[in-house]
Amino acid sequence: MKIKITSVFVEDQEKALRFYTDVLGFVKKTDTPAGDFKWITVVSPEEPDSVELLLEPNDNPAAKTYQKAIYNEGTPTTSFAVDDIQQEYERLKKRGVEFTAEPTEMGPVTFAIFDDTCGNLIQISQEK
Repeated sequence: MKIKITSVFVEDQEKALRFYTDVLGFVKKTDTPAGDFKWITVVSPEEPDSVELLLEPNDNPAAKTYQKAIYNEGTPTTSFAVDDIQQEYERLKKRGVEFTAEPTEMGPVTFAIFDDTCGNLIQISQEK
């Protein structure tokens, strides 16, 4: 068994696609109509055949409640691994990304948390 697709709830799929591709640097893998919405996934350009991130609409009231609750707690929805967290932090800051936590060492990792502008907090982390 392996993980093929994981998802984040987003308030606006097109806005999320622009943020995750134009700002973060992911690559669109699929963009297929699915009823009133789309099945949109992005992948890392470093691993295009690896795990896909589904930009899932939060049209469901339970999804909206969940998304808002964990955002308000300051809990990241997901975490992305980076090779050089300070370099990635600076790159994203220059692109206008707003961080809620600057790079912080905690045990064997250094992490930072940013707002994806789509209703989520996202963590980036680098292992020591």
